[in-house]
Amino acid sequence: MGSGSSSYAPKTVYLDVDGKIQKVVFSRHCSPCDIKELLCSSSNIPRNTAIMLVDQEGAIVSIDPTMPTNSQSSLYKVVPLSGGQLGEGGHVSERTVSGGRAVQQVIRSSAKSLSVKHWNLQPTTLQGIITTNPSRAQGCFSSLSVSESAPNSFLNPIPAQLKRFSFLWAFRINELKTEVTNRLAMLEKRVELEGLKVVEIEKCKNDLKKLRDEMTSRGGGRVNCPCKYNFSDDGKKMTPRRDVPSYPKYTLSQETIEALKKPTFDVWHWEHNEMLSCLEYMYHDLGLVKEFNMNPITLKRWLISIQENYRNNPFHNFRHCFCVSQMMYGMIHLCNLQEKLTLTDMGILMTAAVCHDLDHPGYNNTYQINARTELAVRYNDISPLENHHCAVAFQILSQPECNIFANVEPEVFKQIRQAIITLILATDMARHGEILDSFKQKVDNFDFTNEEHVTCLKMVLIKCCDISNEVRPTEVAEPWVDCLLEEYFMQSDREKSEGLPVAPFMDRDKVTKPTAQIGFIKFVLIPMFETVMKLFPQIEEIMVQPLRDSRDHYEELKQIDDAMTEAQKKKTENMSLGGKKK
Repeated sequence: MGSGSSSYAPKTVYLDVDGKIQKVVFSRHCSPCDIKELLCSSSNIPRNTAIMLVDQEGAIVSIDPTMPTNSQSSLYKVVPLSGGQLGEGGHVSERTVSGGRAVQQVIRSSAKSLSVKHWNLQPTTLQGIITTNPSRAQGCFSSLSVSESAPNSFLNPIPAQLKRFSFLWAFRINELKTEVTNRLAMLEKRVELEGLKVVEIEKCKNDLKKLRDEMTSRGGGRVNCPCKYNFSDDGKKMTPRRDVPSYPKYTLSQETIEALKKPTFDVWHWEHNEMLSCLEYMYHDLGLVKEFNMNPITLKRWLISIQENYRNNPFHNFRHCFCVSQMMYGMIHLCNLQEKLTLTDMGILMTAAVCHDLDHPGYNNTYQINARTELAVRYNDISPLENHHCAVAFQILSQPECNIFANVEPEVFKQIRQAIITLILATDMARHGEILDSFKQKVDNFDFTNEEHVTCLKMVLIKCCDISNEVRPTEVAEPWVDCLLEEYFMQSDREKSEGLPVAPFMDRDKVTKPTAQIGFIKFVLIPMFETVMKLFPQIEEIMVQPLRDSRDHYEELKQIDDAMTEAQKKKTENMSLGGKKK
């Protein structure tokens, strides 16, 4: 709740009660009368006794909610006054005061003419209040209702020396009555308004619950392809739910360190915490922590927050994020990019790879646009997912505890931000032909000192890493095809149920694993990697040849599938012909 005002905190004073310390706690909204009763009870004094409060130096302390607090070393003391004491039922016990018993008798008889509606005070009560402490009598009359004949009947028996005093008080009573009536009306109005507020709040809660239930029953609807992060959440989901101490520390073996640099790395053998440790190692190994003056703890928190903002989709999940990042790390080493690009470029490549699919909902841009989802509306149908990945990435970095670029100069950070956005937006496959054509025009005369050339190379590199599963060994790559098809089928099923267009390569009734992969490898992967190979010939054996082998593998599978389909067709025809002959 952290934003509560200190004005609601209770107040504490310490009393000296028969040589012992008594702690008294009361609300700042208590009335002075409530506080006096509390002080009386704490000091073993009858609760309606007239009292005063003094400090250790004998100074009188006001008894009200604004009274100064004290400590156990400077105790207050409650002192009963010599005046009347209110007994049970509100009556005042008689005491001998200046003026003698004659005055008491006069006041007792005069007070009979007072009509007391609220406090039911007896004549002795009025006598004790007026004769003991006239200055306090005003407060005691604040709730009295006085009859019309009160002034005359009150004045007649009073001796001359008291007539002036009594006359003034008789007329003050009516004023006090009006004041009390007005205050009561104000309080009643306030209670009424507060009651209405409670009713309105409950009504709003019920309306929200009905709306939430309706949205759930409708399965989210077309316009709600729910995002884990909502821009109205003020970054609540961006902060990692677990703190760094629970982040296990793994010591990577030399064998693992070497394997991380190769495309053959098997990503299926690692749990999330181990993948986080590997990513952390990559940032240290490339010199990015030192280059950007990153706080190592902040790097850990950032990685945890990244992992928690990837959804548990069949394909677009944190393991896919790790795959792309590990392939980028491997290509940096394989192509000796440390010698050709700056450390800032390395940081941009790695960070874009880590963030490139943040909060992916599992439904591609085509679905977002056709279904007119919130993301498509927000980004005007222009790369809605990639724009969303960028937004979430920088929302995470906007949290001070997760900002790995906190120590970078503002102007440098602006350049890093723009470069990361450019790379993540380049992963939209709708822009594949445009980006590859641009790179083909530059590759034969590539200039590493030309900023436009380098930016185009970085865009192609992240595209290569994003769709690089088929570069890996078959036993590592093939499970990814199953994951991708599962996500495709989930989308096509939803599109069918919502009456939206369905892409043939995503339709479970039309696509097979070989048909899904052959065209993609032949017309997307191999042309792109062969273009990169012109600039970095060393990737042919390690990256391009595995793609050719994968293409051949799936073509063989397709031939087998076709042969089986043909055999099944002939068998069915023969059975049909045999039935007709009979």
